[in-house]
Amino acid sequence: MQSKATTVAQYLKELPADRRAAIEAVRKVILANVDGQIEEGMQYGMIGYYVPHHIFPNGYHCDPSQPLPYMGLASQKQNMAVYMMFAYMDPVNGEQWIRAEYARRGRKIDMGKSCLRFKSLADLDLEVLAAAIKRAPTARYVDMYFTAAGPGAWKSKGTAAAKKVAAKSPPVKKAAVKKGAVKKAATKKAAAKKK
Repeated sequence: MQSKATTVAQYLKELPADRRAAIEAVRKVILANVDGQIEEGMQYGMIGYYVPHHIFPNGYHCDPSQPLPYMGLASQKQNMAVYMMFAYMDPVNGEQWIRAEYARRGRKIDMGKSCLRFKSLADLDLEVLAAAIKRAPTARYVDMYFTAAGPGAWKSKGTAAAKKVAAKSPPVKKAAVKKGAVKKAATKKAAAKKK
């Protein structure tokens, strides 16, 4: 169920009160635990967390005009879900680790390869979510992604507009995070929190 909202505030406003409270609580955990390179906005009809083009110029290989997706948070028809691309990219340290943590804590889990589904906030272990995010810093995630996609991925896929972006920003080397971007993004995030 994709939203047509163009801002996170608009997306949250559309939700029923109980779902809004749950999504806002999960959003707070995500924002407190992602590193300074990840940005939040609307992406693919849900709240998206992504590696922006100024840090990873290639963008998403399926559509290079889009920044590289990192996580998503959505209210769906039957449940709510947290989509974690890093859990899919590294199943041992992602999906399998999350499942093991839920089992260790005696918690039930409703999980796909990259998503945790929950009907209420009580179904989601926020401590495990926070720890999972911290296990996948941006630089490591970009390396995993670049390796999985392969260096030629950006030249052959996407719309004409996406190909134009890809042509201007040819694939970069494996450790693709731009120098200085970490410090700038962290400073920008700290300034935003003060407002």
